[in-house]
Amino acid sequence: MTSTTLFGPLAGADRVEAALDDAAWVRALLDVEVALSRAAAAHGAVPAAHAEVIAAAAAGLQVDVAELGAAAVEGGNPVIPLVRAIRAAAGAEAGRSVHPGATSQDVMDSALVLLVRRAAEILLADLAGAADAAAGLAVAHRDTPMIARTLGQQALPSTFGLVAAGWCAGLDRAGALLRAAVVGLPVQFGGAAGTLAASHPHGPAVADSLADALGLARQGVPWHTERTRIGELAGALGVAAGACAKPATDVVLLAGTELGEVSEAAPGDSSSMPHKRNPIAAVTARAAARRAPGLVATLLASMDHEHQRAAGPWHAEWPTLTDLLRATGGAAARLRVCLAGLTVHPEAMARNLALTAPGDAPHHAGELVDRVVGSR
Repeated sequence: MTSTTLFGPLAGADRVEAALDDAAWVRALLDVEVALSRAAAAHGAVPAAHAEVIAAAAAGLQVDVAELGAAAVEGGNPVIPLVRAIRAAAGAEAGRSVHPGATSQDVMDSALVLLVRRAAEILLADLAGAADAAAGLAVAHRDTPMIARTLGQQALPSTFGLVAAGWCAGLDRAGALLRAAVVGLPVQFGGAAGTLAASHPHGPAVADSLADALGLARQGVPWHTERTRIGELAGALGVAAGACAKPATDVVLLAGTELGEVSEAAPGDSSSMPHKRNPIAAVTARAAARRAPGLVATLLASMDHEHQRAAGPWHAEWPTLTDLLRATGGAAARLRVCLAGLTVHPEAMARNLALTAPGDAPHHAGELVDRVVGSR
């Protein structure tokens, strides 16, 4: 997995990273294995006493991530060596009840969904925070006149409130889309070929109990090679990144020396030009968002999982999706900082407006602001 120790804070990814690092992966994998044993025990598929021994063994397991990663090479995923470790810790008798009726993909996919849910909680909070800041700017500057610009040129009068309301609307829409995609992600439990044969006659019931125990949506049917949900999530994350990039781009342009219409509360300086006040939060929000489209494309290109278990496309999802969460989470976090501390300069807006247009605010601008803010 990509390390963000050096560049994570700069790109705003440090908070999301905590929910996606190697230790978080191991915790999620263990959470799934414990929940699976308990779900199987609830339907008599394994002894209840075994499930509790397994839970205690998993809680006390000391996992060396480097060793687990090296051991994962032979089988192609870390679940196989992790199951061996849990079985050894649980003892010969209870160890037989570890991983009941499951295949490695069941645990990997369910753990990935857990990680997405945990990271998305942070990401969505930052998106909402950025949208709230944009809404505050829209209300405060509902009638602050400025020039609208089309194709890079001055056009007609507008208001800064209307510009900020547009930012808010896009961020709110992106947040709703992402939330729906995340909430809809289900548990994965299908067994070796997606038939639940190894869990007969309790397979569907165990799957539902596993979902409930993990706080995930129920699956309906196993989705080992039906990856539309991953595609929907990738698209929603890409849209969210784009929604963050739009206001960040506007801020970078409006903060330019020649315009000077906005400035960040804590602008960055230059190593060689002390007069500069760079809109660094907006700059780094754009940088993070720029990484998203390529990662989205990789996930969409990996949807062609063949037959009942993919040889490669599934494996490509793990680092790509976690990197996409980091990129979009970073964009949202940095944009929130940018907009929450944004200073607006009405006098500069009036000066620039006077170059080509009268200074009166256009009709309906305030009404449109009220519509956006009032509908939240």
